[in-house]
Amino acid sequence: MVELADAVCSITATQRGRYFWAVWWTAAPSYGPFRKPDASNGGCVSEAEALAAAERSTGRHLRMIEPYWARAWNRMLRGEAPPPPRARVPKAPASPGAASAWSVLGLAPGASLAEVKRAFRRRALATHPDQGGDAEAFQQAQRAYDALCARLTRRGKRA
Repeated sequence: MVELADAVCSITATQRGRYFWAVWWTAAPSYGPFRKPDASNGGCVSEAEALAAAERSTGRHLRMIEPYWARAWNRMLRGEAPPPPRARVPKAPASPGAASAWSVLGLAPGASLAEVKRAFRRRALATHPDQGGDAEAFQQAQRAYDALCARLTRRGKRA
């Protein structure tokens, strides 16, 4: 039997908040034709538990790959077609003078939604053009607030 140099594991979150894993060790996963994994299972409560279960099942150390493959296999188990793989578009590097949304509002990464709202109100009062502030600074604070609110509310809906 031919084996990969590295056995690979893909883990994805399910709709029920559990984790599903799929492992390939005889050949790498491929989209066309879709290559099913050598082993898979689900129901783990964390990604770390899923990786540990996969390593116990295969008896070897696993290298993590993108969650697309576990998601695709999970869909095939439900009788659906796997989604086409997305083309990876490299992110444009941030401009040298660009600040992160957290630093624009004067917050540490990981602040709560309530802290983001309080920080935006303070920043808006200081930079609003009607209060004698700079319009560009106010717009930058507004963009940072919108981005952080979207990120934090998205995270809250997944949990």
